[in-house]
Amino acid sequence: ALYILGDLFEAWLGDDMVLPEYADAIAAMNALRDSGVPVFIMHGNRDFLLGDKFTEMSGATLLDDPTTIDLYGKPTLLLHGDTLCTDDVKYQQFRAMVRNPAWQQQMLALSPQERLKLAREYREMSQTETGNKAEDIMDVNQQTLEQVMRAEGIYHMIHGHTHRPAIHEFNIDSQAATRIVLGDWYEQGSVLVCDEKGCELQGLKEQ
Repeated sequence: ALYILGDLFEAWLGDDMVLPEYADAIAAMNALRDSGVPVFIMHGNRDFLLGDKFTEMSGATLLDDPTTIDLYGKPTLLLHGDTLCTDDVKYQQFRAMVRNPAWQQQMLALSPQERLKLAREYREMSQTETGNKAEDIMDVNQQTLEQVMRAEGIYHMIHGHTHRPAIHEFNIDSQAATRIVLGDWYEQGSVLVCDEKGCELQGLKEQ
C-alpha cells in the first residue's frame, strides 16, 4: 500500500478546479490502484480541501488525521504532523480557521481566480512568517507528542510536515517509543519503505 501523509499538492483549491500540473499525479495514483496497490492520502496544510470528487478522480482513499494502521503487526499512528507543532501558536490559529467547515464553504464559493489570488497571498504570508520564526518553534513539541501517544495508547508514529527526516527513539513512562519523520519532496525526495523487517527512510530515484 502507498500512504501519502498530506501536502502531495502545493495547493489544492477545490475538487472543481484541478490544476493541469496535477494531472500526472492523479493518473499515477489511479494506475497504482488499478494494479492492485491501495492508495491512501491524508490532508496536509496545503491540500486540506481534497474532497470526495478527488477520491473518485484518483482512486485514493482519504484518511482521518490521525489514523491508526497495523504495520506488519505493529500498531502505528499516522499523522500529517502539524497538530504536534503546538509552539507555533500563529500557525495553529491559522489551521483552526482553514479547517473550519464554514470557512471552507466560503472559500469554495469564490471564483477560481479569487481562490488562486487568495492562495498566493496565504503562501507569501506563510513564507514571510516562516523566515522570521525560530527553528524550534516550527518543530514538534515533545510534550504534545507524548500526550498524543498516551491518549492513543500507541507508541509507534509516522508523520511529515516538519521536513526533518529522522527516526527518533525515546521512552515514555518506561515504554519504548518511535517517531519517524518524513522529509520533503523539494530537495530530499524522501520516502519511507516498510516491510516485516522494519522501516527505512530512502530517497526517491529519478526514472
